[in-house]
Amino acid sequence: MNPELTVVIPVYNEEEGLPMLFERLYPALDGLHTPYEVIFVNDGSRDRSAALLSQQYEERPDVTRVLLFAANFGQHMAILAGFEHSRGDCVVTLDADLQNPPEEIGRLLEQFRLGHDYVGTIRRQRQDSAFRRHASRSMNRLRAKTTRIHITDQGCMMRAYGRNVVELVNSCREANTYVPALAYTFSRSPTEIVIGHEERHAGTSKYSLYSLIRLNFDLMTGFSLVPLQLVSMGGMVLSLCSALFVVFLAIRRLIVGPEAEGLFTLFGIAFFLLGILLFAVGLLGEYVGRIYQQVRLRPRYVVHTVLQGPPAVGTQDAPQESTPA
Repeated sequence: MNPELTVVIPVYNEEEGLPMLFERLYPALDGLHTPYEVIFVNDGSRDRSAALLSQQYEERPDVTRVLLFAANFGQHMAILAGFEHSRGDCVVTLDADLQNPPEEIGRLLEQFRLGHDYVGTIRRQRQDSAFRRHASRSMNRLRAKTTRIHITDQGCMMRAYGRNVVELVNSCREANTYVPALAYTFSRSPTEIVIGHEERHAGTSKYSLYSLIRLNFDLMTGFSLVPLQLVSMGGMVLSLCSALFVVFLAIRRLIVGPEAEGLFTLFGIAFFLLGILLFAVGLLGEYVGRIYQQVRLRPRYVVHTVLQGPPAVGTQDAPQESTPA
């Protein structure tokens, strides 16, 4: 019989925080009094995370499964791997850094039992810097207008997904994607709840400023053509303005005579238009690059080893090695 709950936890260089995660996670899940499984996905960690996960599997093989990636493929690929190996009716994703308390999983499960197949979360009293909070809110508003995907807090990965949504996500073979947004597009009854947020107990954030910028580019270019359309319309507007400006200069030359000054103004306008052109080429390159990555048909990730016990009744899962996906 399949468990009601699966918890998927991507792990990347979390050696210092894993012992505390184990101490809090399993008592919180045991307290729910429902069948569950925990899937840890080691995303090519360079520290002792894989060894600690293996030890935890030895301690709780009845409910613990561990996927060891052959290399670092990214957080969302780790979540997709967890989805493909999950068996629960409700799948909850959780970061390993304990910024989102495992004790909140029960509240997500309650919303799932009420009939919601997508349960998003909003962090209460975020323990991030003021700059990061304001930048996140601004990008959330821009993303919502661009993609029409209404996720209040895109940076919080503690979310719950119904089995129907998980299966639809598994059927997609996108080379790059943002899992919460992809799942939201398949959801029939989404909702959001407010959860607690804590400081990292150990380690440092794996998301740099560049990673956050890349994430938002992936969101906007992966789920909408609006940025490309806006650049196209902007190009048409600039072309019209340029034509009117040329007409203005021609009339001025006939009435006033040749222009003796204003050279630097023309240089400024030319540089501005050149900047717009380079931005448009870069945006077009984002879309072309996504197509290039997709048509190569390379594996999205490679699972080197799976640590798991005997499959549950009614399932066909078995230990495996070097599994590309």
